[in-house]
Amino acid sequence: MSASYGNTEKRQHIVETAYALFKREGFHATGIDRIIAEAGVAKMTLYRHFPSKDGLTVEVLAWRARRFDHQLDQLAELDATPEQKILTIFDCYGRWFQSPDFHGCLFAHALAEFGDPTHPVFKAVADQKHGLKTRMRRILEAALPEDQAESIASALLMLLEGATLLAQMGQGETAIRDARNAALGLLAKLPARQ
Repeated sequence: MSASYGNTEKRQHIVETAYALFKREGFHATGIDRIIAEAGVAKMTLYRHFPSKDGLTVEVLAWRARRFDHQLDQLAELDATPEQKILTIFDCYGRWFQSPDFHGCLFAHALAEFGDPTHPVFKAVADQKHGLKTRMRRILEAALPEDQAESIASALLMLLEGATLLAQMGQGETAIRDARNAALGLLAKLPARQ
């Protein structure tokens, strides 16, 4: 079935329940029966909304990506320089690392468990990471040629991904500080503000 089946609130509840379980325990370690029990829904209800666990997993990742994009959309509305907008993204990561709800990057966890590039979960992860890089490239294109913006956006993504891994290892404060400092070095290529 599809998103149009039945109660959209119940569907969302299933997604949020699966999200909480996946981020704490992993994708493969979390069985459908556990999701059903935690969500308090009938097996048929879950399968009417999500015919497969892979479909549910992709929807969980899409929901998480939309939440993150919404946060970044709000930041994009700020009247700020490209440098300030990029550094605000790093600051957002720093706050996330300090959150008691931080369990590392759900997308990186999914990539580790679904390594086949043809798998829909792998594709959902790639789309999210590509989307973040594209967002940063577009911010930078306000001040740099496209090829330079692309190169710096790629490096910034690597800094954020590395910092996230170190944060998961308990080094969040140091990781974001060092990543932010490295980003400042990359952003020094931006033309001087007038």
